[in-house]
Amino acid sequence: MAEIARTANVPARGRWPRRSSWTGYAAFGWATVYGGFGLVSALTGTAVFHRAAEPLPVGLNWAVVAVAVLAATAALAAVRPWGRRIPRQVVPVALAGLCVLSGAAAFGLLMDVMTLAFNQTVDSWTATANRALAAAGVVLLIATARVHRSSAYGTCPRCGAAHTSSTVRSRPEPMTAPRRVRVLAYAGTVAFLPYAAMKTTWALGGTFAGVSGAQALVLAERNGASGVWLTLARWGIDATALLAALGVFLLLGLVRPWGQVFPRWTLVLRGRRVPRWLPLTPALIGAATLAPYGVAGVVYAVLGTAGVVTVSRGDFPTAGDALLVTWFGLGAFAVYGVALGAAAWSYLRRTRPVCVDTGAQARS
Repeated sequence: MAEIARTANVPARGRWPRRSSWTGYAAFGWATVYGGFGLVSALTGTAVFHRAAEPLPVGLNWAVVAVAVLAATAALAAVRPWGRRIPRQVVPVALAGLCVLSGAAAFGLLMDVMTLAFNQTVDSWTATANRALAAAGVVLLIATARVHRSSAYGTCPRCGAAHTSSTVRSRPEPMTAPRRVRVLAYAGTVAFLPYAAMKTTWALGGTFAGVSGAQALVLAERNGASGVWLTLARWGIDATALLAALGVFLLLGLVRPWGQVFPRWTLVLRGRRVPRWLPLTPALIGAATLAPYGVAGVVYAVLGTAGVVTVSRGDFPTAGDALLVTWFGLGAFAVYGVALGAAAWSYLRRTRPVCVDTGAQARS
């Protein structure tokens, strides 16, 4: 039986519910903070955009200010009476475009989190703050767009339908993802096997692509790996292989019913529903990072294999060894990232609360 949460009365068409106000004002507050962050960074000459550890031109900081100003205007248009004079499609389209721009600015946040977890630092705290603020903006802008649409059309912000009586929110029963999504998830799981085998080979002291385990350890130490990372490597455990295992666990949980209910070993929580944001947050961040990163890497690997571009050998003995590692690493990220995005979208749709007419429930 579905779990009933709370009553949701939808106002008549043309009225603006309170929820649209707090989401819109929250987005406006975020835009103010984000714009101030970009303005101060620009005036002080501190780059907020980085490529790896290399700062990009400070002039790009003004893009943050521009996005923030536009976001503040769109958020106010979504909640203030004067916004009703704007054609209905303008504000949602503007919010969607700003979501895309903010998402692009947030790219790399997952890498920062991983670096912070194992190295206790990041390449640039300013760049990480920019990515975190941009990611928060994506969430608030999406929420504002959803509620604005429901307010403008007099529909329910949860299910998108127009209710004529009071309703209650009900969560669907746990269910398996469609077959095509499961197949893609299994492909994402299998894609990580070569990568995990490569990293584990180095961690156990073996040789792959002309690099021995001892050399890999020296390279990791030279590149600033933390004590935790190096200690795990000396124990024969590769940290990225552990992260890959956690990623596979997340991916499978998104497509199977057990990913929607806490298991028995959680004791107090066992049998209770998993909050939707708990798996969706890492899934969406991971998909937004790994999918474009991996796909771009695969394109580079294809061009390198075809001889169109010259592949740098980096720390490997030959360019061929570097290309092999690129295929194993970025190929896994590409397949897994796409699969994670599809699984997250399916999970989002399958676990979305539905509205049940209380009058119909009483009659039944």
